[in-house]
Amino acid sequence: MVALSLEQAGSIRAWPMQEARRLLQHLQGKTPEKGYVLFEAGYGPSGLPHIGTFGEVARTTMVQRALQMITDIPTRLYSFSDDMDGLRKIPGNLPNQEMLAQHLGKSLTSIPDPFGTHESFGAHMNARLRRFLDSFGFDYQFMSATECYHSGLFDATLLKVLQHYDAIMAIMLPSLGEERQETYSPFLPICPETGVVLQVPMESRDVQAGTVTYRDAKGKLIEVPVTGGHCKLQWKADWAMRWVALDVDYEMYGKDLIPSAELAQAIAQELHPKTPVLFNYEHFLDHEGKKISKSKGNGLTIDEWLTYAPTESLALYMYQSPRKAKRLHFDVIPKQMDEYLQYLQKYTTQTAEERQENPLFYLGTAVPENTQMAVFNFTMLLNLVSICNPENPAVLWGFITRYDPALTPETAPLLAALVPFAMRYYEDFIRPQKSYYLPNAAERTTLEALQATLQTLPETMAAADIQNALYDFARAQGIEDTKSLFHLIYTTIFGQNEGPRLGSFIAIYGTKASAALFDRLKESLS
Repeated sequence: MVALSLEQAGSIRAWPMQEARRLLQHLQGKTPEKGYVLFEAGYGPSGLPHIGTFGEVARTTMVQRALQMITDIPTRLYSFSDDMDGLRKIPGNLPNQEMLAQHLGKSLTSIPDPFGTHESFGAHMNARLRRFLDSFGFDYQFMSATECYHSGLFDATLLKVLQHYDAIMAIMLPSLGEERQETYSPFLPICPETGVVLQVPMESRDVQAGTVTYRDAKGKLIEVPVTGGHCKLQWKADWAMRWVALDVDYEMYGKDLIPSAELAQAIAQELHPKTPVLFNYEHFLDHEGKKISKSKGNGLTIDEWLTYAPTESLALYMYQSPRKAKRLHFDVIPKQMDEYLQYLQKYTTQTAEERQENPLFYLGTAVPENTQMAVFNFTMLLNLVSICNPENPAVLWGFITRYDPALTPETAPLLAALVPFAMRYYEDFIRPQKSYYLPNAAERTTLEALQATLQTLPETMAAADIQNALYDFARAQGIEDTKSLFHLIYTTIFGQNEGPRLGSFIAIYGTKASAALFDRLKESLS
């Protein structure tokens, strides 16, 4: 059901809505002949799917959702796997390296599964991606290149590629080095004896018969049909062929593929006048600032992210600034979770129109109805875990309900979901990095005075009042820079350089319990 007029949508700045308007303009507001708008997200299953792969699907669905708000034209999403591609190199993070080395060059769906759980390498990687897409509830249709080639779905367009062979070569050859020009062909025959995807020059072509001829390793001429899975296309030509064969209307791709996309568009226009609307995005970077790669395995996997935070935080990470390069490492997870909670709090009070600018509207995940969290964002939970070192969530809940008796696992399900995530994240990433600073004599005197001050504060004191009491203490001690006092507390009590807003933390943990933390410091110094 259309919820917004084009005039209303025109004022919305959210990038998915901007893309939806661009796509609708491209379609001239009309339903395509096939009866629906087709979104496609491509995927190369040559290694374990990482978050970048998942992100392409997630972002595409955000544009799809926006389009559904401004038109009643039906939409579909294809998640397309190029699983007929040949394995060129072996990712270092896969088992059975020696076995895989014996199958280099073969189609991914004809190589044994190194994990031993599926019928092929490609099937295993496809299953992993689909599992995560399904966990988000995406409404998509999975498409396998192997199935499309072998079923004949691509046959008509492959024959058209053969008819336009010379024009496609004229597009591609200027983009290649001199040596590669000598051997390039848009068609890659599948060797009937070895199953290797061959990169060999064509000796001849027969448009009427629909065949190409090449020489095998022994110099023998081999004639094969370009249809029925006997050949696949080089990937730029393959990309263009797929757009035409499936009549794709919208697709995203990484910024490094801009030159390839331009070539694919030129090829597609040789085959058919209509090409899809394209959107390029920046890549994710690892902790060293390098582009993440399936072959290197240097990025977070979807499993790894979801070990420490719920799916909503990951979806939000995909939404934000798609045209800016972003670090994709474990340390971004807490901040992302807290930003999700901030948007969630806004969402609960926004009007329907205001929600169109809220990222949560486009994530495709259910927005919780019960968002009762009080001051407990993810960072605060991590700090609470850092101090009390609980082995059981019940310990954490003791502090939570002491601060606010209305908060229980039953009344605050979102908070209940975050508690075990926070405990897991702390155990794996914060505890190993803890390093406690030992204060000098003057600093010990300051901390002892602070402990005495905390012991005088009432247990029911509000967080803001506690924060003001800390400022008053600093002034009384002649401390002009309160940040230096807070840093001293963080490094001696928390064992880290940064920490929570102390007024809020002390209100949660309790003034007397917080004062008792300084006894631990005394014990370590004695």
